[in-house]
Amino acid sequence: MGMFLNSISPFGEFESIARTRFFVDKSLMIGELISTVMESGQKYLCITRPRRFGKSVAASMVAAFFGRAKDGREIFDRLEVAACDYYQAYVGKYDLIFIDFSRLPESCHSYEKYIHRILNGIKTDLIREHPDLGLGMDRSVWDNLQAVYEQKNIRFVFVMDEWDAIFQKSFVTGEDKKSHLEFLRDLLKGQPYVEFAYMTGVLPIAKYSSGSELNMFKEYDMATKKKFSEYFGFSDAEVDRLFAIYRQTTEDAEITREDLAEWYDGYTTAAGSRMYNPRSVVGALADNQISNYWTSSGPYDEIFYYIRNNIEDVRDDLVLMVSGEHIEIKLRGYSALSQELDTKNQIYSAMVVYGLLTYENGAVRIPNRELMDKYDELLLDNESLGYVYNLAKESERMLKATLAGDTDTMSAILKLAHDTESPIFSYNSEIELSAVVNLVFLAARDKYRVEREDKAGEGYVDFIFYPERKGADALILELKVDDTPENAIRQIREKNYALRLEGKVGEKPKYTGRILAAGISYSRKTKEHSCRVERLR
Repeated sequence: MGMFLNSISPFGEFESIARTRFFVDKSLMIGELISTVMESGQKYLCITRPRRFGKSVAASMVAAFFGRAKDGREIFDRLEVAACDYYQAYVGKYDLIFIDFSRLPESCHSYEKYIHRILNGIKTDLIREHPDLGLGMDRSVWDNLQAVYEQKNIRFVFVMDEWDAIFQKSFVTGEDKKSHLEFLRDLLKGQPYVEFAYMTGVLPIAKYSSGSELNMFKEYDMATKKKFSEYFGFSDAEVDRLFAIYRQTTEDAEITREDLAEWYDGYTTAAGSRMYNPRSVVGALADNQISNYWTSSGPYDEIFYYIRNNIEDVRDDLVLMVSGEHIEIKLRGYSALSQELDTKNQIYSAMVVYGLLTYENGAVRIPNRELMDKYDELLLDNESLGYVYNLAKESERMLKATLAGDTDTMSAILKLAHDTESPIFSYNSEIELSAVVNLVFLAARDKYRVEREDKAGEGYVDFIFYPERKGADALILELKVDDTPENAIRQIREKNYALRLEGKVGEKPKYTGRILAAGISYSRKTKEHSCRVERLR
């Protein structure tokens, strides 16, 4: 067994994952892979997904199933794939070359040293496995593989994880990127020793390829390709099963099913299904604590990195998206990943690829609270956002004024917002008013779970501020255009919106602090805001 050829590493990796408490069986993906490769003849596949969406787990599973390094039936006999007709015909039948492109040699500061480790490693493995064939370190990897095929009729399965990882390293030049594509082309394209090649990455191949080097690969991304979509991320049903395991096995379980949906759901696949972030769900259930598991695992100041070239065009959209709105775009997966992101379509398309936004029905949005927290930080921390930053900074004062019933300060802050030069402040509908109000209450999200258009009592309320601390004040906010704040308060009372904060009959209240009703109105005629705050309990 070698480091690359018939390595036991992917088997060991998948075996350890398959034995964990919150393992999700995605093994039926193997059947779809076999159908794609063996029946349709498409033997080059590239799966692209945002990081931490299960790409490496799937790559280890594929390698563990097809490779002959260890008997895969030790794992797969108890998984769903074992019941399929093709199971015995394919499990453990292939010589397999597994390359994790995210691994670097010690003290690596050049592409030459990086690729030398892979080339020499594969050659060493081949020579050790076939000492009778006269293979040599002075011959190319593909010539050695060709010799094995010609003399022993052996075809190889290639599983290559994170093919584009090296492109993110600071020492990699444009020429190095070209060399990497040429290496993959020479290793795989048109080679008779390739049974099939399964490759994963974050970036589409077209981001770097001119169109010819790796045009044999068929790419499957999350936003536009339906095939394989259910095998990356967790579905509602899968999270239901994990949550049941969590409740049965966790002492003093603190997470609710609603928590998981609010924090980690919201990604949409091309097939139209909703997906949870798998890393975050497993992290939360294992730790018995809701937290930012995915966004804390990478440099998430990168949100600003994508918008920095065109703040003028995107900041109004950010205000709308942070308030829960969708923004229409034309998805441009490949062109969006150019080195310079200038247009909104390029910027948002790139953010979809990296999982910072989700795409559905021609529009992008922020998928869940875990990502929303990072957008809140963006608005509060970046002065270059101009008026958006300035208004977000006022949000702490706005919350204090509302809780104190200081309607003069509330109106003054809203006037400040309206006096900025932005089309969303024209209030052509309550959507714009809602977005601005959301912005000037942004700091409240540190202390409240803020929900929009929540079903409450006998209707839908614009905002409910659920306090994180049980004894804090709760807040119900209703907005009106060309109406009065008094009518907004009257609607809150008449439709019993406070019931969501009261708890069920006979039970102790969920929140022991005050319940406040706040009405905010805007007159198109006078261009003035009016506010009123009353105590409901």
